[in-house]
Amino acid sequence: MVEPGNTVAGLRAQVSLAADAQPLVDDWLRYLISEKQLAELTTQAYLRDLRDFTLFLQDYLGGSADKASLEELAISAFRAWLANRRQSGVSNRSTARAVSSIRNFYRYLERNDHLKNNAIHALTTPKVGHAVPRPLSEQAAGEVLDTVGALSEEPWVAARDTAVISLLYGCGLRISEALGLDRHVAPLGDSLVVTGKGNKQRLVPILPAVKEAVDDYLMQCPHPLPPKGPLFIGVRGKRLNPRIIQGRIQHLRGALGLPPSATPHALRHSFATHLLSHGGDLRTIQELMGHASLKSTQHYTEVDTARLLDVYDSASNGKD
Repeated sequence: MVEPGNTVAGLRAQVSLAADAQPLVDDWLRYLISEKQLAELTTQAYLRDLRDFTLFLQDYLGGSADKASLEELAISAFRAWLANRRQSGVSNRSTARAVSSIRNFYRYLERNDHLKNNAIHALTTPKVGHAVPRPLSEQAAGEVLDTVGALSEEPWVAARDTAVISLLYGCGLRISEALGLDRHVAPLGDSLVVTGKGNKQRLVPILPAVKEAVDDYLMQCPHPLPPKGPLFIGVRGKRLNPRIIQGRIQHLRGALGLPPSATPHALRHSFATHLLSHGGDLRTIQELMGHASLKSTQHYTEVDTARLLDVYDSASNGKD
């Protein structure tokens, strides 16, 4: 169950600004949802960053910031905000995202002639070293796929879990994408249209093993699955909660001796990395993963290079 304070409405209510500045937030929020069509989780992240920024301003200014205050904030105020986050132990990655959110807010206000603040343009984003994806080895991914069904005594639940994991590892789907599928997409064909972040769609090929796993689940599922309803359901007939699959992988981490980085999302990374190591080209992998930028896909080349170096080191150390 989602906590009320973490919904878009709940986070919007926590943004602390004076009365004359509140409509600015509402306008920006409508822009994010209606025009940018951001996913709900992304919108929540933007609002969470703005909430934290306005709470800082409340202490820094000695009261809620009004429209004039937002326009007149000096670079020293923005730097004090960054310093406050650093002293609170917030990571550079989180702060970089927060700076991006606040810049987006101010950009919107300037573009729509609400107010203009030149200081925000001079703010330097904290440097962030990009994180290299941490996939599972091909053997470990195969063990997860082969073992996840054994965690449930209900045959149809076992088949369901296997089908979901097959989509994550066999097609590179995010867990939200797999669990967001509706019944009418199955039986699967040779390809599937997937709706990802920002409602962007991509076409992914379906391996025969993935198709068979989904067919097996459908054959065993005891609940009625209307065409417009969810494809994957829980024991109560509702759309399957991602925490169920996350819990399965967590259990397997202990049973199979997998690292803490072994998560449902790691299976998506594994799909891309293993595809690359078997000769897949970056542009194709970018399209299959739904990455907006090739830069995101290029991170997998670092994973592949690291693996090759490990193999080389092991071989070298084994020489007489």
